Amino acid sequence: MAGDGIRDCHGIHLPDFYGRSDRVLWEAFIEKHHPPQPIEQLIGLREQRLIQLLCNKRPIFDGVPELVQRLANRFPLAVGSGSAHRIIDEVLAMRDLRRYFLHTVSSEDVDQPKPAPDIFLLVAKCLGVDPANCCVIEDTLSGIQAANAAGMTVLAITNTFGAKELGRAGASQVFNDYVTIGDALLN
Repeated sequence: MAGDGIRDCHGIHLPDFYGRSDRVLWEAFIEKHHPPQPIEQLIGLREQRLIQLLCNKRPIFDGVPELVQRLANRFPLAVGSGSAHRIIDEVLAMRDLRRYFLHTVSSEDVDQPKPAPDIFLLVAKCLGVDPANCCVIEDTLSGIQAANAAGMTVLAITNTFGAKELGRAGASQVFNDYVTIGDALLN
């Protein structure tokens, strides 16, 4: 994993933090290791490194741009992410995806990050849509828990976790690719 910038996890089990805010991860790291740097500096350094990686590698899962475009023709779209706005903005700048999303909500905008429902409830409010009428596409366990707690339908994609784990976390349906998600939502 050294090629993607992760060399040593320092005793932190990273999958436990997928989909959650950077602050939650850094709080666990600080509690375990007591580094001299303040949390804001650590968060800032990680953001800088992640933005550098995003700019250099430009990682977008196959089928995402096409799915987003297909869905935007029929539904209002928003992003609800545990990432900071700077990271969300970098990702949405890739392949000009930003134009398809009416709103972006970050863990920076709410009191409680995922798995609390706050991010998704704020997304629904921004869109002016009842949470029960929202559908979330998630690839993390904490994201599935958050969407379920918000009373939303959750479709999961096997980017980060396997189908069994995603199903056990409460996903309504689990998909292996983005094309079939689009087919399920648009047919």
